[in-house]
Amino acid sequence: MEYKEIYEDSIAHPEKFWAEQADAIEWYNKPETILSKDENGYPLWYKDGELNICYLALDKHIQDGCGDQVAFIYDSPVTQTVKKYTFSEVKTEVAKLAGGMQSLGLKKGDTAIIYMPMIPQTAFAMLACARIGVIHSVVFGGFAPHELAIRIDDCKPRAIITASSGIEVDRLIAYKPLVDEAIALASHRPKKVIVFNRKLGARIPFKKYDVDYDALVYGSEETPCVPVNSNHPLYILYTSGTTGKPKGIVRDTGGYAVALKFSMKYIYNVKEDETFWAASDMGWAVGHSYILYGPLLNRNTTIIFEGKPIKTPDASTFWRIISEHKVGTMFTAPTAIRAIKKEDPDGEFIKQYDLSHLKNQFLAGERCDNATLEWYQQHIPIPVIDHWWQTESGWPMIANSLGIEKMPVKSGSATKAVCGYDIRIFNENGDELSANEEGLVVVKLPLPPGNMLGIWENEARFKAGYFTKFDGYYLSGDGGYKDEDGYIFITGRTDDVINVAGHRLSTAEMEEVVASHHSVAECAVIGIHDELKGQIPLALVVTKSGDEIEHYQLEQEIIKLVRQQIGAVASLRNVVIVHRLPKTRSGKILRKLMRSIADGEEFQIPSTIDDESIVEEIVTTLKKYKIGVYNI
Repeated sequence: MEYKEIYEDSIAHPEKFWAEQADAIEWYNKPETILSKDENGYPLWYKDGELNICYLALDKHIQDGCGDQVAFIYDSPVTQTVKKYTFSEVKTEVAKLAGGMQSLGLKKGDTAIIYMPMIPQTAFAMLACARIGVIHSVVFGGFAPHELAIRIDDCKPRAIITASSGIEVDRLIAYKPLVDEAIALASHRPKKVIVFNRKLGARIPFKKYDVDYDALVYGSEETPCVPVNSNHPLYILYTSGTTGKPKGIVRDTGGYAVALKFSMKYIYNVKEDETFWAASDMGWAVGHSYILYGPLLNRNTTIIFEGKPIKTPDASTFWRIISEHKVGTMFTAPTAIRAIKKEDPDGEFIKQYDLSHLKNQFLAGERCDNATLEWYQQHIPIPVIDHWWQTESGWPMIANSLGIEKMPVKSGSATKAVCGYDIRIFNENGDELSANEEGLVVVKLPLPPGNMLGIWENEARFKAGYFTKFDGYYLSGDGGYKDEDGYIFITGRTDDVINVAGHRLSTAEMEEVVASHHSVAECAVIGIHDELKGQIPLALVVTKSGDEIEHYQLEQEIIKLVRQQIGAVASLRNVVIVHRLPKTRSGKILRKLMRSIADGEEFQIPSTIDDESIVEEIVTTLKKYKIGVYNI
């Protein structure tokens, strides 16, 4: 069957389609009700089904005779450690940890926060929670105590699972003092803090609520999986909200398992036994779906990587891992590839490794610019697949579904809607737009399995944020358009479209042109206030290492490029050079923050920012060049 036929079947007959996909996983009680609605009219999947996702990720493969297959490869260039764990080894550790958690009083329906670095014990903790029906909330390791306290008060965990330390490129970060401070700041008091001691020298101040991870595991018996309802929350994952208060996205269990299994086969085209690597962090949606649950459900070997694409020790790290561990499919953010490209523009490191096992490179998290795409394919001639999804969806919404039909790639497009997603482009009035007209990206309900159940204990915010603007549709918050072939182009968040003298212009389009300049490693284009034209674009660029181009020359060359390729209407006049762009830890550029700084608005530094010191550099740079509100 071709994509068109399968996709149209998924939209026309969603119950039949997703009933068939549910057969791909094993249930304790197979669902008879495939699609229903909750008391607020929100779609629910498989409401009478019972299962356990830890069983599907571990126990089932062991029962099928695959216990000796490697489940995890832990590769940590920061500690110079490589360690492999079989499915049997992981199951033993997870089942004992789960038993130990039960002995501490944790039970089905309780919540637990996991605040850890990228180490195997993070995955063990997540799976142990899932094994006994405890709802886990992974908080990115190294978050400031204030941010951790907000999450403690929101999801009220019975326990926190942490490690003694995390490691950045140049320093050790002691986690335990951060956890203790967060608990002191929070109104809610967790009963226990389970601490895994990495023995790297970090300070571990002892508190009465502390429990040693190793002692808990080795002093416990293995506990069996606890069956849970399909709509039992598997996890809460916090994402930035427009109000500044994080939103706790709640994920179900059954629909998520079905969707991930479907995606591994039909989107990523990954066979069982293959090695799959998502170079992300467990604290993000990618980590949950494609470091942990997706690959394990599909019986793949998955890599837990503790390091960075550069400086651990250099820009060869990704290629070494792909070569050593025979990675078949990789998934990362374009920002990682841009960082490597900046350090190694001629791809010299790539030539040193055997990358023959690598079949496909997937990119997501941010729109991939054409210059990065071309650089990658010039040095590694394999398909580079840009795809689009959100924390809210939990799995891809737009992709080149390689396991169904490999479609031609169009630069700038994430290809076509994934099965189950009826994606439309609306204007502000809710009218559907014609081909190549840019508008708001929305999805007709019901959303397919695996999407969010809601926002943790905040139904009003859930409805207001996603479903109030257009009745019967999910508002994605992104802008885009479809071309005449049905390819979908995401142009960025709806507030990343700027209005220059009445002309709606995409900053993503301008970024494409700016990024094509030979001296530019990375860039962001934002719209800043202008008395005459309403808004004008500002380009912030990071130049390639070793490139000594003078600022005025670079500015004039970029202005000329934009004028040539977009036209004078773009009105790009200002280009500034910065050492780094402010980003979230998952690699998304914080354009809204930079726009607020330039416009002199009050701004809140997001809790997800990678490095707060960059904000001061942006302010200083804009003052230096007298740009935006500093143009006095």
